Amino acid sequence: MNADQGPIGTAAVGLQRPPLVVRALGVVPYEVALDRQRRLVKARQADETPDHLLLLEHPAVITIGVRGRAHPQHLLVSRAELREVGIDVHDVARGGDVTYHGPGQIVGYPVVSLKPDRCDVRRYVTDLEEVLIRTAAGFGVEAGRVAGLTGVWVGNDKLAAIGVSLSRWVTSHGFALNVATNLDHFRFIVPCGLEGRGVTSLDRLLLTPPSQTEVEDALATEFARVFDRRIVI
Repeated sequence: MNADQGPIGTAAVGLQRPPLVVRALGVVPYEVALDRQRRLVKARQADETPDHLLLLEHPAVITIGVRGRAHPQHLLVSRAELREVGIDVHDVARGGDVTYHGPGQIVGYPVVSLKPDRCDVRRYVTDLEEVLIRTAAGFGVEAGRVAGLTGVWVGNDKLAAIGVSLSRWVTSHGFALNVATNLDHFRFIVPCGLEGRGVTSLDRLLLTPPSQTEVEDALATEFARVFDRRIVI
């Protein structure tokens, strides 16, 4: 799907459910996506726009959250060395540690108001995990949670990372699901600050991996179900 081609996904229609606009944006530079989120957050706080779910890919980039800046040793090479291999580095306002984004990974940025009845950060993160677990299950992958850790796991390996930000109960940042990601790029970091754990992808786990579009459609559908939204065109 081309950038800004339009809403995607299907969900059971409930006339009383809040609307959700889902946009598949293709490959978007990190700073461009960040600016788009900021503008959407302001508009959502002012009730000038409905909830959104942005689904996209980034060129290779490492992002460092609040916890990551307290543990600079989780970035295993210098920023100059990363630039030499074409990987940008950004300090970001989300929670969490250090993570990698790149082609073949679907990044989801929900800009959603949790008011009036979902104002619970832990519940929000758990709900995002549920979206990702259900999406993986739809392609035959049994993923789950690990007690005390954020994200979605298959055994000892992380399939999807989560790092969120909330402002006046409107969300931004979100999740990253490895579909056909270059997992070798994770060698430059301690992913999410977790020693002794690995990363995986749907491509590694499945004989016939799904396409990016198939996964985007599944993510949109499961997000609408878990958050009780109806996808609108």
